[in-house]
Amino acid sequence: MSGVWIALASSAVFGLSGSFAKALLEAGWTPAAAVAVRMLGAALVLLVPALVVLRGRWETVRGNWRTIVLFGLIGVAGCQLFYFNAVSTLSVGVALLLEYLAPVLIVLWLWISTRRTPRAATLAGSLLSVAGLVLVLDVAGGMKLDAGGVLWGLGAAVCLVIYFFITARQNDSLPPLVLAAGGLLVGGAAMLVLGAVRAVPVGFSLADTKLAAWHTPWWVPLAGLVVFSTVLAYVSGIVAARALGTTLASFISLTEVLFAVLWAWLLLGELPAGIQLTGGALIVAGVLLVRLDELRAAPRPRAARRNEIAARRNDAAADSVPVPAAAAGTAAGLYAADGADRPAHPHPATGSGLRRR
Repeated sequence: MSGVWIALASSAVFGLSGSFAKALLEAGWTPAAAVAVRMLGAALVLLVPALVVLRGRWETVRGNWRTIVLFGLIGVAGCQLFYFNAVSTLSVGVALLLEYLAPVLIVLWLWISTRRTPRAATLAGSLLSVAGLVLVLDVAGGMKLDAGGVLWGLGAAVCLVIYFFITARQNDSLPPLVLAAGGLLVGGAAMLVLGAVRAVPVGFSLADTKLAAWHTPWWVPLAGLVVFSTVLAYVSGIVAARALGTTLASFISLTEVLFAVLWAWLLLGELPAGIQLTGGALIVAGVLLVRLDELRAAPRPRAARRNEIAARRNDAAADSVPVPAAAAGTAAGLYAADGADRPAHPHPATGSGLRRR
């Protein structure tokens, strides 16, 4: 249950990024500049804790460099770059809805790759969450569609799917702090390179910003963007994803939209409408439905323990008593065919029971 609370806290601080970023953008910052400074600043904050966690074990970084680079380029920089390109031709509501199709894409991908149909509760939770997003974002009130923008938005959703799969991997050799620091450093450097070759416009401003009723220096929202919406958000998000698995963590991330609406109300004076509150209730209902389905799919601890003990006894008996080759092959075939006598293992990518569906 602690993983759920960590995931909700991660969504809450992630939701702050919209308000902080909007204050900077209205003061004259470009999106690429805000993203680059956000990532590099957060990487610097995490550098010392990451080095302490590593304790000189640089082989950990060398052995996981592909994961770090993929996380930085796709899960961090790519996701935000695709989203900002989508926003340039679509309304913010449509762009966000396209990006947050990621949980549904995860369910579909696992359905196709494992050839196991998700249970009705997971499918119902998916539909409820998407319906809730539609209401929260109120996309029906001024929808503007562009084919290129739709492709950019779907690209952001694919990047978000990859982000969840990377962060949910059970990798005891790569601490979450190291993954977050390395990924943010790679992502920030990639944004600077894109700016240097003029692939994206980069511009800064030292003008004052406005948060709620206060006029603040530019560094106040930037500090909030770095410390709260990046450092705390990414580290807690990685921890939550490893604890909950890809499917559940991705669905809880949908609450980020709800938190973003709440923070925008408190910091920017944008009061949410009743339809958005209704949508938020549907999102929570969808997340709870998926959570209940995950708990129902998880093997019972006592049953799993009994299966493990039985498997060990069978192995010990097989080692102590010689068995003819033909008989051994037959027994092995029967054992492999009957999965009820083996402890159930979660899906390697999700940590959930989707593999058994």
